Parts: sequence; structure tokens; C-alpha cells
Amino acid sequence: MLSVLPWPYHCILIYTQNMAEILVIDDEAPIRETLKEILEYENYTVTTADDGNKGLQLIQKNEYDVILCDVKMPGIDGMELLDRAQALRPDLPFIMISGHGNVEMAIDATKKGAYDFITKPPDLNRLLIAIRNAIDRNNLVSETKILKRKVAKTFDIIGETPAIGKIKETIEKVAPTEARVLITGENGTGKELVARWLHEKSNRASYPLVEVNCASIPTELIESELFGHEKGSFTSAIKQRIGKFEQAHGGTLFLDEIGDMSMAAQAKVLRAIQEGKITRVGGDKEIKVDVRIVAATNKNLLEEIEKGNFRMDLYHRLSVILIHVPTLNERTEDIPLIANNFLVDICNDNSIPVKSFTPDGYQALQDVNWTGNIRELRNVVERLVILCGDKITGEDVYMFSNPAQRGADPFGVVDDYKTLQDFRDWAEKVFIERKLVQNGWNVAKTAQEIDIQRSHLYNKIEKYSLKRR
Repeated sequence: MLSVLPWPYHCILIYTQNMAEILVIDDEAPIRETLKEILEYENYTVTTADDGNKGLQLIQKNEYDVILCDVKMPGIDGMELLDRAQALRPDLPFIMISGHGNVEMAIDATKKGAYDFITKPPDLNRLLIAIRNAIDRNNLVSETKILKRKVAKTFDIIGETPAIGKIKETIEKVAPTEARVLITGENGTGKELVARWLHEKSNRASYPLVEVNCASIPTELIESELFGHEKGSFTSAIKQRIGKFEQAHGGTLFLDEIGDMSMAAQAKVLRAIQEGKITRVGGDKEIKVDVRIVAATNKNLLEEIEKGNFRMDLYHRLSVILIHVPTLNERTEDIPLIANNFLVDICNDNSIPVKSFTPDGYQALQDVNWTGNIRELRNVVERLVILCGDKITGEDVYMFSNPAQRGADPFGVVDDYKTLQDFRDWAEKVFIERKLVQNGWNVAKTAQEIDIQRSHLYNKIEKYSLKRR
């Protein structure tokens, strides 16, 4: 929208802006009031101060998007105020305004961190453009910080158990070296995070980390994906393709789920590791590559070697350093810490007031059988944040940790059992285990609640091999 406003010096066209907070600091009342009137007309929220001391107090108490500040003022002048404000909020855009401006003063202000320098009487076109650009820059800075925090969060390995401590210690020792690393562990345990830490803490961190999920690429395409291909090398090769080895040159190549790689591709990977050279599919030129290999698998590669599915020589090349990531069930002590971290992040990402788990909520999370590990836990916490109240209880965890099972067709459960007795045993086991969990595994209290003798309850616990995790 365009609007026309008078100014003591000339008339101009101004673009209407979104509302932003602007502080005008100037000891000349006419300038303050005129700027305030014009900027408010343009839907800015404007606060004024008649000297540097008041301006500094307002900056300390409030959040502003832009500061318009006179240079020559009694008390704290504009340059000194700029210094003090920069110490408080380094990214706060200052636009300095002065009736005594010169090139040296403008350079000095810019060196101190000012966004722009404008002389009096200000050209309003220039001033308003400077304000708009300063706000845009400030928004970009804020968004960049948020994105960096989000990216940094993806690298967090959370936990205080000895197993996690050992992984972190190994990463610190191994990352700066060129040693190849093989990471083992079940799906969802965080193998990719270990690979990212190895790269971020290595001397190759300024170069790319390139990931290849060997399980998700068809066998006939894996060689093209890894080594690239030349135009016309096969039917759909309509142009030259650069493979992952070349893309990762100077950096790290992460071969995820390498246990699913075909034997033919394994042979070529072994050659690339041994010689530091690759050849594109359909090509005859050898290309030198400098990559560090980090591999991961959820399979037992020694068993795969015995079955004839994996090359022993490649295994020994990859496993210079072995890092095993434990399952979540093997480190239940870390679950409250991990769950709370997810909870805070999810609430913040969705602009939801931060919720909390009750003590029995944490206990219920520790009692769940986490077959999907960290990935499953995050999904459950997100579900709990969305569906539950401010306090997430043990009952909430029980209801929403596996909603598919809770709300499943009962006949689907019945079909799993051939005899009535088998079904009764299953139902009794589930019932008793749930009651024990609800009562914190207090056997006497549970026996009284479900109306059986304590000795009978002990027999049931032994019969169904129930154990408190």
C-alpha cells in the first residue's frame, strides 16, 4: 500500500510496513515527534527518549527491532550509547542520525556496529528504506540463529549411562584421526548421530558429510549412486552423474545399513578404499577420491560373512574402530533425560507452553518396551505433548505409548491365540503386569487391589516371567 505524508522538508511516497518496535532517541523534540508521527502512520510502534540515559534504560527493559539515535546529545552521546547497547544486544540495528555528520563519523559509527548513518535533515525515502532493510536483516539473523540451534540439536547424543559415556569418549579420541569406523546397533538407536559427531569433530568438518542408505537403493542402482555414471552408460543415463564418493571428496562418506549392500558393490567399495580411486559406471577413467568412510549396520556382519552375504576383507577394512550403540531398553536410566529434552523441543517448535512429566510418567516411560528405540520414544513424546494436559502422567503414557494396540480390533488379538486357555493366560499376564506397573511394583498393594492372595500373585509373576525393567 502506498501513502503520501508531508515532511517539513519535502513530500514523499512511503511503503506501509508490518508493525515493528522502534525506539527514537533524540534531544530535539520536533525531530522526535515528527519521526514518531510518520512511523506510527506507517504502522510501526514507536517509543521516544530525549537523551541517551533514558534510551539505555529503555533498551535494557524492552525489545526493539530498530533504534534511531542522534549522535550529539547531552549526557551519554549516541556513540557511547551505541557501545553500551552493542554489549547488551550485539544484533540490535542502530541507525545513527546527525546534523553534524561527516565521512569520518559515519565510518566510526559503522565500525562500532551501527547499521547505517543518516545526516539531518533526513531524506525520508532513504530513512524508511534503511529501517525496512534493518528489520529484514534482523529477522534473518534471528531465523539463522533458530535454524542453527535446530541443526545443533540434531547432533546431541543425550545420556549419562556408562555406555553413552564410552561412546562420547571414543568419538573424542577417534574423530580427529583418519580411522574408518563401523557403528553397530538396532534401528532407531542413533547410529547416524554418532556418524555426524565423528564428522563434526574431525579435521574434515569443513567438507561435506554425504550419506548413503544402502538399504533404500535398488541393487541395480547402488553402483551408479556410489560411483556415478557416464552419459549413455545404460538406458536411463541421459546425462553424466557424479556419485557419492566424488561428492564426499575431502569429507566423510557415511554408508548406512551397509549390511544390505550387494556383493558386487562391496567389491567396488573395497577397491575404492584400498586404492583411493573410483571409476564411473560406463566409464574407463580412474578418478582419485579422498574420503573417510564411516559405516553403520543393524546386522551382525560376522554372521552375514558366515552366510556368504558379506565380504570378510571389506569387514576388516571398515571395522578399524567399532562403536556399538545400545538399545533404549539397555539404558532405561537415560529415558527421563531424553524424553524431557524431546518434550521441551517439541513444545517450543509448536509454540506450546512447556509441559512436564509426573514422576509416575517417567516411570511408565521406563517400563515401555522400546522396540523402535530413540525414534519411537520421540514419536510417543510428540503424541503425548499434543494429546495430553500440562502434566503427563503414567496413565497418559500407558494410553498413548501404543495407541494402535490400545484401539485395535479385539478380534485381531483373539486371532493370535488358538485356544481359550492361551488367550486367558495372555490376558492375565497383561492385566497383572499393568497393575504392577501402576502400583510401582508394590506386590502387597497390587494383590489387595486385584483381590488375590499375595502368594498367588508371586506365583503368577513367576509363571509369566514378569520382571520390573
